Amino acid sequence: MAAPTDIDLTRGPISAHFRTLAIPAAIGMLFNTLYNVVDMFFAGLLSTSAQAGLALGFQAFFIAISVGVGLGAAMSALVGNALGAGDNRAARRFAAQGMIYGFIAAGVLALAGLWYGPALIQLVSEPGPYREAGLRYFYWLLLALPGFLLAFGCNGILQAHGDAVSMQRALIVAFFANIGLNPLLIFGIPGLIPGIGFDGLAISTVISQTGVMVFMIRQVLRRRRMRRMRARNFIPRLQKFKEISVQVLPTATSFIVMLLSGFVVQFALKIFGEHAIAGFGVAIRLEQILLLPVLGVTGALLPIASQNFGARDYERVREALFYCWKVGLVMTAIAAPILWIFGRSLLGLFTDDPEVIRVGLSYLRVDSLILPFYMMLFSINSLLQALKRPIWTVWISLYRQGFGVAFFVWIFIGVLGFNEIGVWYGTACAVITGWMIGLLVASYVAHKELGGLWLSFRTDPG
Repeated sequence: MAAPTDIDLTRGPISAHFRTLAIPAAIGMLFNTLYNVVDMFFAGLLSTSAQAGLALGFQAFFIAISVGVGLGAAMSALVGNALGAGDNRAARRFAAQGMIYGFIAAGVLALAGLWYGPALIQLVSEPGPYREAGLRYFYWLLLALPGFLLAFGCNGILQAHGDAVSMQRALIVAFFANIGLNPLLIFGIPGLIPGIGFDGLAISTVISQTGVMVFMIRQVLRRRRMRRMRARNFIPRLQKFKEISVQVLPTATSFIVMLLSGFVVQFALKIFGEHAIAGFGVAIRLEQILLLPVLGVTGALLPIASQNFGARDYERVREALFYCWKVGLVMTAIAAPILWIFGRSLLGLFTDDPEVIRVGLSYLRVDSLILPFYMMLFSINSLLQALKRPIWTVWISLYRQGFGVAFFVWIFIGVLGFNEIGVWYGTACAVITGWMIGLLVASYVAHKELGGLWLSFRTDPG
């Protein structure tokens, strides 16, 4: 089989590159989200407590996944910058060091997770079946950490080459594998194989995600500009680890803050009972499906801007950002009414509990109104990462998802006495004010790195 063709993102229409990267990425994320929806569906067949426990355990596990998200962004930025500058040797070294970085990080995080996971889950839950389910789910998922982290890192390397198709294919296969593994592991085959119940949800993820990791490593090694990679390139190098960490840690920290924000939300919701947590868990997965095209477009901005920044084509970096905003605004304008009109019916596919549906619907309707602000924040994060200034994403995140969520949720719940909807109002206020800060930061950094952000605004950069 021939090696995949690399794409030069510094040439050709911007719009074509967005289509090449965003469409496969969005399709891949769709199947990844559907993967989680399948888990939620089978958990619902067990009990509401199982659904709530799944949401709790997954939220705690995602603290560790934050390093994978940071590693993927770091590889896209560092490898993309090297490729844009024509330095294939540096690109290979960063790729190899990034993969070994992910493997080592997975081991360290798995050990740390044995301590912080239970602490977080106990903090945001009340004693009972759903807490126990969340703890069991979290412990099993720690075995999937190498798969998740290396898959993220390899995807960043491949995106820097203009390849978003490999991850798409891996996630599609993982989705169908999960559909088969979940009922097999949970319920077994009557008379032949006994089921293991709720734990089967997590074991299915361990198996399928390990398969994704193996496939993605293979795809990286098959790249034309990676074929001269040698075993010695994988020996850990302190200097390279430092450079990677400078890119990983700010993005990972921002992601952790986002996840801790989710725990703040769950802490606020726990006073309303497990139905509130289950409703939030189902609704947020449905919302993610409609956000996938947006995430695909804003994610595509990172490798495109990264290669062009490495090539010092600053006008093209601005064009990419403006095109991302234009397409993203259209997408969010389509997604919002869908959530309003069909939200109740969609929630009903996963639960028949009227309280769970009520909470989930209130979340979908409030959050649908701030989708454009989410989109612009995602794109600003991609731009800052591409410009190798990811530390700014930490400050934006600390305000929006740290102080902002806690403060505004307290105002609506603690001071004004709202029910669950006060949590959604507080989150919305944090997002909108965070967007204002993010836009100011992006303008400042672009002035330093690009000579300005608003120098041109082409209506059709493609």
